[in-house]
Amino acid sequence: MKLPRGMLTVVCGIVFAGMLGCRPQQPFFLHEDGDLSHYVDKATQIEYPDVEANSLDEVQKALPPFTISNSEVKEYWDLSLEEAARIALQNSKIIRSLNQPDVGAPRLPETTLTVAPEGTASIYDPARQETNPRTGVEAVLAEFDAQLSTRLFWQKLDTPQNVAGFVTFFRPSAFRQDLGTFQTQLSKTYATGGTFSISHNVGYEWNNATASRAWPSHWTANLQAEFRQPLLQGAGVTFNRIAGPNTIPGVYNGVLIARLETDQRLAEFEQSVSELLLDVEKAYWTLYLAYRQLDTVIAGRDAALQTWRQVRAKYEVGGRGGSAQEEAQARQQYLAFRAAVEQSLSSLYKAENNLRYLMGLAATDGRLIRPKDEPTRAKVQFDFYDVHAEALVRNPLLRREKWRVKKAELELIAAKNYLLPRLDFFGFYRWNGLGHDLLDPDNSRSNAYGSLTSGDFQDWELGMELQIPIGFRKELAAVRNAQLNLARERAILQEQELEISHQIAWVLREIDEYYTLAQTNYNRTVAAENEVRAVTAMYDAGTATLDLLLNAQQRRAEAEIQYYQALTKYMFAISHLHFRKGSLLEYNGVYLTEGPWPEKAYFDALRRARARDAGIYLNYGMTNPPVFSRGEYDQHAGRRDSDSGNPFTAEGENATESKTEPKGPEVLPAPKPQKSTGEEGPEVPPLPSTTRLSPRSDSGAKEGGSTLRIVKAPSVNSGSQGSQNTRVSHGRSYERVASQVSPGDLELRALGTHLQPGRSSAQRDVATHKAEGTLAQKNGVSEVEPVAWVGVSDDVPSTSKPANARNQSAEETPARVTAESWRAIKP
Repeated sequence: MKLPRGMLTVVCGIVFAGMLGCRPQQPFFLHEDGDLSHYVDKATQIEYPDVEANSLDEVQKALPPFTISNSEVKEYWDLSLEEAARIALQNSKIIRSLNQPDVGAPRLPETTLTVAPEGTASIYDPARQETNPRTGVEAVLAEFDAQLSTRLFWQKLDTPQNVAGFVTFFRPSAFRQDLGTFQTQLSKTYATGGTFSISHNVGYEWNNATASRAWPSHWTANLQAEFRQPLLQGAGVTFNRIAGPNTIPGVYNGVLIARLETDQRLAEFEQSVSELLLDVEKAYWTLYLAYRQLDTVIAGRDAALQTWRQVRAKYEVGGRGGSAQEEAQARQQYLAFRAAVEQSLSSLYKAENNLRYLMGLAATDGRLIRPKDEPTRAKVQFDFYDVHAEALVRNPLLRREKWRVKKAELELIAAKNYLLPRLDFFGFYRWNGLGHDLLDPDNSRSNAYGSLTSGDFQDWELGMELQIPIGFRKELAAVRNAQLNLARERAILQEQELEISHQIAWVLREIDEYYTLAQTNYNRTVAAENEVRAVTAMYDAGTATLDLLLNAQQRRAEAEIQYYQALTKYMFAISHLHFRKGSLLEYNGVYLTEGPWPEKAYFDALRRARARDAGIYLNYGMTNPPVFSRGEYDQHAGRRDSDSGNPFTAEGENATESKTEPKGPEVLPAPKPQKSTGEEGPEVPPLPSTTRLSPRSDSGAKEGGSTLRIVKAPSVNSGSQGSQNTRVSHGRSYERVASQVSPGDLELRALGTHLQPGRSSAQRDVATHKAEGTLAQKNGVSEVEPVAWVGVSDDVPSTSKPANARNQSAEETPARVTAESWRAIKP
C-alpha cells in the first residue's frame, strides 16, 4: 500500500513530535551568545520607593523610654492644660487621635494613622476640597469660563479619476487639490444656561479643475455669531448654579453643591479639632490621676514597710505580736504595695507618653511631664434646657448634617427641572467673503477680507428646537430618588438630634454622679485616715491585731484612689458636655480661621476684584440663588459682650449659677496621708510652680505653606481681677472669597480668655469665681472639722497659696458662681 505524499508528511510529523515529547520548545536564534544577565525571572518583587522625606526632630532625637528599670528623670516639665492644648494644636498638621478609656490602664495609640492614613483628618482637608479639580468651587466655576479654540491645518490631495474622451476637458484624469483651513472660536456659557459664541473661519483652495472657475485658487472668510438659550429645561440661574452646565439627571455638580461640600469639610474639620482637644484633656487628667495613684500607693508602701519592720523586730526577739505568721502577713502586705508602686509607675510613664503623642512631641526627651493644674472641686451646674438647645445649634456634626439636608433640597430642585421639555431658542448671523487673494489693499473686491467687510453677503437663522422624551421615565426616577434622599437626610438629622439629646442627658447625669462620688469618697478617705490612726494607736497599745491595721491601711489607699478617680471622671464629664454641645473649642479659647495665602493668590484676587468692578452688571431677571446659608457661624457664641450689659457666665455659655453663699466648714485641702521614708523608691514630686513650653521648631507659618497654629489674641483687659466687664475680641472666622484662586489652610487661633494669666484652663467652668477666704470666720466657725471638703471654684491652684488662702479679700475674688458645701458625714 502506498501512502500519498501529504499523508506521509503528517505521519512523519507525528513520529517526530513523539520522539521530542509534548512540551513547548524555545525558538532558535542565529546570533545568540548565551549572555542572559538582563533576564529577570520575577514579575513582581518588593522594592523601596525613591523618596527623600525629612523626618521630624521628635523622631530622630527620641531617647529610650522611661521604664521601671530606667526611671532616671533628667528634668521635670511642669505643664498646664492650656499649654498642652496649645502645643498639641501647633504640632497637629495631621490630627492625631487616641481612643483611650475615661479611667483605666493607658493603651497604645490606635494604628489608624499608620494603617489607613487616607481617612485621617488634617488641616489640609478644607483646602483640598476647595481646590479639588473636579468638585471644588473653582473647578465648577470654570465651566462658565470663556473658551478659546483655534485650529490650523493644510491638506494636499492627488486623486486619480476614471474619465476619458472630451470629459477630460472638464475633469482631469488626476485631480490635484491644496486645502488650507484656519478656525478660531470664542464661546461662553452663562449662568442662565445659554451659550454664546463668535467664530472666524478662513479657507484656501487650489485645484487643477479650472474649466468652470474664475480663479485657479481662492480664499474664503466668514465671521459668525451664534447663540442658544434654553427656555424650559436647563434654563435659569438657580438650576445652573445647582446642577452646572452639561449635566444629566442625578449627577449635579454646580457651584452651590461645591460650596456645600466645602462647608461639610469645615464642619468635619471642626469636629476633628474638638476630638483632639478632648483627647488632650483626657490624657492630661489621666496623667494627673496616675501621679495621684502613684502618690497613694507609695504612701501605702511606706506605711506597710514601717509596719513590717515593727513586726520583724518583734519576731526576732520573740515578743508579743511577732509570730512567723504575722511577720509573713506584714511582708506580704508590703510586697503587694511595692508591686502596686511598680505598676503605677509604669502606668504613669504610659500616660505621659500618650500625652506626648497627642502633643506631637518625642516619645522621650529626658524630661517627665507633670500636670501643673488641679481639677476643679466646685460643683458646676448646667441648665438642661439651655445646654440642650445649644447643642442642637452648635454641634458640628449636626451642622454638617444640615448642610447635607440643604444639598438634598437643592438636588431636588434641579431634578424637577428635568421634568420640563427641552425647548431651545437659537440663531446665528454670518458675514461671508470670497476673493482671489486673502488681503489686497489695492483691490478691495478681489480679496476675501474686502468682500467680507463690504457686508454684501450675509446669512442668518433663527429657530426653536423642541425635544420631549415620551414618558419622562428617567427624569421621574431622578425626582423620586432626590425625594428619597431628602427624606433620608431629614430622618438622619432627626435621629442625630435625638442621639445628641440622649448624650447631653447622659453627660449631665455623669457630672452629678461623679461630683457626688467624689464628695462621698473624700469623706471615705478622711474616715479611712482616722481609722488608720486609731487602729495604729490600738496596735501600739496591744489592743488590736495586725489584721485590723493592715486592712485599715489597705482601705485608706483604696479610698484615696477612688476619690481621685471620681474627681478625674468629673473633669472628663465636664469636657464631654462641652464636646457634645459643640462648645469645647470656645471652652479652650480656640477658634478656626484661614491661614496665610501665597502672595500670588493675593495678587490674583486683587486683579479679579478690579476686573469685576470694571465689568457691566447684567440682570438676568433672577440672578440670586436660593437662600442656603444663614451667614457666618459665631464660634464663640457663648461669650457675651460687656456693652450689652450681660457679663460672662461661668461657662461662657448658659451655665446655671448658684446664687447662695456656701455655709459650712472652711475649705480643706485634699487629704495627704503621712508618709515615711523607710525605703528609697520612685517618689512623686510636689506640685510644680514653673512652666516650660516646648513647641515644635518648625510649626511657624511659611509663605505658601499650610500650618496649624495657636495665636494669642490681645483680647483681655488688664484690669482688676474682679472686673466684670471683661471684653473679648473674637477676631474673624473663616470667610470664603470667590475671587481668590487657591485657598489656604485653616489656622487654629486661641483667643485671650477671661482667665487671669497663669490660671488653670481646666477650671474655666468656674473662671473668675472664688470663694471668700474668710468664710469660716463670717459663719462663726471657730474650729475646722476635718471630716469634709467644701468644693469651691478656685481657678488658680498653686503650691504657694493653699486652696483656703485667708489672705484673699472678697473684693479680689468675685464669686459669680459659688459652690455648695460638701456636707460632712457624721456618725
